[in-house]
Amino acid sequence: MNIVDMHNPQRVNRKPDDFKVLFSLGTFVDQGFSIHKVELRLYLEKNDEKLGSYSLITSFVETDKGSVEMIYDEGFRGEDTLNRTVQFLTSHLGISGLILRSVITLKEQIEKNKI
Repeated sequence: MNIVDMHNPQRVNRKPDDFKVLFSLGTFVDQGFSIHKVELRLYLEKNDEKLGSYSLITSFVETDKGSVEMIYDEGFRGEDTLNRTVQFLTSHLGISGLILRSVITLKEQIEKNKI
C-alpha cells in the first residue's frame, strides 16, 4: 500500500529534485510496523525573480506494510532549504514525529480497506 497524503498528489508525481535519507535499513519497529526508510524529498515547483524557488518538502516513510509520502513544509524557503530542514529534524528529534504520523496514516488506511 502506497499512500500520498496530500490534496493534490500530482505535485509529487515525478522524481524529486533532491532527497536526503534520514534513516534506512534499520530494525526500528513502531506499533507493529517495521520501518525501512525515512527520507525528505524536495520538489522545486516554481521560481520567483525576487523570492527564489518555491520548495515543496515531503516526508517519505517506507515500512513493511506500505509507504506514506506527505507534505512536511512548503514555501519560498531560500537556498539550501533541504539541508537546513534535515539539520533541524535531526537535532530536534523530529524523525520520530515523522514516523509516528506516517504509521498513524497507514493504520487508518489499512482499517478503511478492511471495511
